[in-house]
Amino acid sequence: MELLRIFWNLVIESAPWLLIGYLLAGIIKQVIPSSWVEKQLSEPGFVSIVKGAFIGAPLPLCSCGVIPTALAIRKAGASKGATSSFLVATPETGVDSISFSYAVLGPIFALMRPIGALLSAIVAGVLVNSFDKEEVASVEAETKSCCKSANQADVEVSLPLTQRFIEAVKYGYGRMISDTAKWLVIGLVAAAVITAVVPQSFFLQWGDGVLAMVIMVIVGLPMYICATASTPVAASLLFAGISPGAALVFMLTGPATNIATMGVIREQLGTKSLLAYLIGVIGTAIICGLMLNSMYAAFEWPLQLSMAEHGEVYPLWRQLAAVLLVGLIARVWIQPLFSRPSLGTPAEQG
Repeated sequence: MELLRIFWNLVIESAPWLLIGYLLAGIIKQVIPSSWVEKQLSEPGFVSIVKGAFIGAPLPLCSCGVIPTALAIRKAGASKGATSSFLVATPETGVDSISFSYAVLGPIFALMRPIGALLSAIVAGVLVNSFDKEEVASVEAETKSCCKSANQADVEVSLPLTQRFIEAVKYGYGRMISDTAKWLVIGLVAAAVITAVVPQSFFLQWGDGVLAMVIMVIVGLPMYICATASTPVAASLLFAGISPGAALVFMLTGPATNIATMGVIREQLGTKSLLAYLIGVIGTAIICGLMLNSMYAAFEWPLQLSMAEHGEVYPLWRQLAAVLLVGLIARVWIQPLFSRPSLGTPAEQG
């Protein structure tokens, strides 16, 4: 019963902010056409790397959804560095995960998370371009072959405002929840289990320095977890005694270094780019983690963990938001059961 109570409290804490984040994600999807993203990142040099980080950070794409988008950007002429920068920033943060971080972890993490994502993306992009130089001619050839899709997003943008808002709601509460539902549930369940089972101060044996952060890298490296789902897990780790910096390292490395992403980078960009990518992401995450620990110590900031509070009575509107979120997530698995294709009549089958 205690485990269920912790899980439901997590859902109630998360629901309003996730619903707002998913809506904002849908709006951003309608406002920013993919053709514009491809055009911005096809520019050579450092500028495209920075653009890749800043464009990717708010986009509503999870660890799995970013891969086809990044491949399209690459085929449109983006450099290896710009593609890598986009691949790092996009899954590490987003409007939904930032709002969720604010609700569960407080404003400091909600601010440091996108800052760390931007820095690690830019560093990874620069290292990839430096360690694995490419011929410009091959990129230009690919650019010419992919210009035909530029008008597709223009059609979406030309829709009436009301229709675009409807499409934003459909995307945010449809596609976005469908992409993240499984991992969000896994993250919430894992957070509830860690909070209920792992005693406080369990992680103190590893200290609050580089060793604890390296352990978080090892934990997060093989995990296929999106930024939103990593948030409650990080909160539960904080509740169990890990340092704020180590929790930040987990939130930055987990979404950006999963096996699927690393496999795509090695296949599309090469082994040198993959090594530079990992060095940039992991190294910058650890540096950001050490800086965050230093700031917490210097300014004596308290941890603001909503999930650590017990016995709180939640208002009705928050409980209704939790029920709505559960319904939207449940629909992901229930709807396919009622939409199986018909086998047709015996005559048609024959």
